[in-house]
Parts: sequence; C-alpha cells; structure tokens
Amino acid sequence: MSGTQNGKDGRGRLGAMVSGLAVAVGCVLFLGGFAWAAVVYQPYTVPTDSMAPTVNPGDRVLAERIDGSDVRRGDVVVFTDEVWGATPMVKRVVGVGGDEVACCGEDGRLTVNGTPVDEPYLDRGTTGADGRALASPQEFSATVPPGKIFLLGDERATSLDSRVHLQDAGQGSVPLSAVRARVDAVAWPMDGMIDRPSSFAALPGGVSTAGPLPLQLGAILAGAALILAGAVYGPVAARLGRRRAPGGRAR
Repeated sequence: MSGTQNGKDGRGRLGAMVSGLAVAVGCVLFLGGFAWAAVVYQPYTVPTDSMAPTVNPGDRVLAERIDGSDVRRGDVVVFTDEVWGATPMVKRVVGVGGDEVACCGEDGRLTVNGTPVDEPYLDRGTTGADGRALASPQEFSATVPPGKIFLLGDERATSLDSRVHLQDAGQGSVPLSAVRARVDAVAWPMDGMIDRPSSFAALPGGVSTAGPLPLQLGAILAGAALILAGAVYGPVAARLGRRRAPGGRAR
C-alpha cells in the first residue's frame, strides 16, 4: 500500500473521529440543556390580562422554581394562596416584609418607604383629575408584615391583587411560602426575557439576578449546531475524497 493511500486513510479516520466527537458532544449539550431547563423551569399559561402588557392572556411563560427567600421587589412571581382562591396566580412583587407601600405620590407614582418608584412596565392609561398619569386608579397604603410580600398586577385598572385584600389580615400581603416560581421569560409568543426593574435596584435588597435560561438555550443551540456539523461532515468529506481520488479528479 502506498504512502499516499495511507495518508488518505489516516485523514479519513481522523475526519470520522472528529465527526463522531462533534456529534457526541453536541448530543450532550443538546440533551443536557433540555434536562437542565426541565429541572429549573416550569411552564405556565397566563389566564387573565392582570399582568398586561408585560404578560398577556394565553401567553406561555417559563418560571424558575424558587422559594420565598429568593424573592425580591420587582419580581413577577407565580404563587398560590388560600385567601386569594387557592389557584396559581401571576403578580409583581412591589413590597417585602417591613415595607410601607402606598399610592399615589405627588407625581402619581407608587412609593415604597416614601421613595417614588418608576414603573416603565405599566400602561399609563389611568389619569387623575388633574391629568397626571397614576400608578393605580385608587389610592392605598399598607405596611407589609415580616415574612410576607405585597403584590400588584401590571394592569392596575382591572387586576385583583393586594389592593382588593387590604382589609384582610396582613393588609393584602401573602406569605413568602406561597411563592412557587419566578417568571423569567415569555416562551410563546417568543417575547424573550422579562427584565428586572432597575427602579427597585436602589432599594435595600436590590433586585434578583436573571435565571440560567440564556445559558440553557445557548447549550441547546450549540449542541444542535455540533450535531448538524458532525452529521454533514462525513458525507461531504467522503464526496470530496472520491472526487480527488485517481481517475476521479475534480473537473
């Protein structure tokens, strides 16, 4: 057997090995990314417009499984509370234990411990008698007991949230233990990640960090690309080898 033929066989074996390795690594990344996401996230379908325009009725969201200790102001959470009807609900956390939450301040904004909070996620359709945009059509104030959170919908005109339960024990707050997950992204339609409101970052405790969804999606996409590249490499390399072989040179 000639040295040329041995070289070609060596290149062929190396190409096959590289191709197989790419497919194997791709499968690990692809399946691992899905498995990781399935462990960390839970899908929910939003039934009402109480969180519009952030999340609309019928949207399919991905919510990171967390416990109450991970909750921060500004988070959009999924929770279940017996007083509220014992069904999963999606609302935004605007106050935590010890906070005094009120609306509306002189400029029409929500205040937390006297600090006005800018809420860019609101549809400012509610206005006062003087034409000011208001963060809530009705005024309210509440002190959040320790271990509880105060929740509002982003659609303030229709949302049945903590404002409706102000006369209940805890002034409308729910226990941190009621929280099941934090909404990280709208999966369908593909609206992407839900940002943490920067206006809450200046308050004690700051805002929560984004979940690992971008890393998981990156692993899935990288795995798919490696699988495709590895699968295509073999046939392409074989075809090129045939065309370059003696008697079969490329024209």
